[in-house]
Amino acid sequence: MASTAPFAKMNGIGNEIIVADMRSRADRVTPAAAIALNADAATRFDQIMAIHDTRTPGTAFFIDILNSDGSKAQACGNGMRCVVQALAAETGQKVFTFETVAGILNAREHADGSISVDMGRPRFGWQDIPLAEEFHDTRMIELQIGPIDAPVLHSPSVVSMGNPHAIFWVDRDVWSYELDRFGPLLENHPMFPERANITIAEVTSPDTMVIRTWERGAGLTKACGSAACASVVAAARTNRTGRSVSLMTPGGGSLHVEWLENDHVILTGAAEWEFSGSFDPSTGAWARDTESAA
Repeated sequence: MASTAPFAKMNGIGNEIIVADMRSRADRVTPAAAIALNADAATRFDQIMAIHDTRTPGTAFFIDILNSDGSKAQACGNGMRCVVQALAAETGQKVFTFETVAGILNAREHADGSISVDMGRPRFGWQDIPLAEEFHDTRMIELQIGPIDAPVLHSPSVVSMGNPHAIFWVDRDVWSYELDRFGPLLENHPMFPERANITIAEVTSPDTMVIRTWERGAGLTKACGSAACASVVAAARTNRTGRSVSLMTPGGGSLHVEWLENDHVILTGAAEWEFSGSFDPSTGAWARDTESAA
């Protein structure tokens, strides 16, 4: 294949990620390429994290993020951890500063292999999330799915972590809800002019939580880092938990989120390499490296 770029297929606690090395190139990964890669079972993904040369002094790289439907994403905490692991393995560097469309992100790899990403400050103003109508208090808004007198899901907390999130609180198993049915309706609800990530969250103790997320532009996912951050921030705002929480995700892994006193949200977890290859950023045609694991 001509003009190919290297990539690594990775995952962050089950969140399927492609890290594409687009350094020293002027082109971008096209929506058509993203859709084609996602259509192949071997390269199916939630987000593509495309590493580009820096655009801003003081940052190492610019990270362009695409969803599996080809749309742009502003933030992906699990994907950023995969980027850090890939770059740390290549360079030996442990601390990085990245630029994304959502702003500047700092990240580091720890001695135990876990990776922390500073996801920045959450935003709560209705116009910042954004919502289609004004709500004075975004800890709970008027929105529901199901019969008006017996809604299945209702009164979510909403927050922006660089991308819009709605968190529906439940008091029983998150798996008992048909998120594959309700997710598309809620993601595209008129309340969310830029669509939204939809999470069902069950608080199991003051410092533990179980979440399940329908990801904007990607659908059901085994994990979503920004949703984990949004859920902890919303839980703390509504006095459901403290500001330091461990979360279990459908992928079976654990994430830790801490909402610091300086208002920054730190996401910590693992990242895992699966295989590497090369691909055409314009079409998505790809080939596995011969030395990669099967």
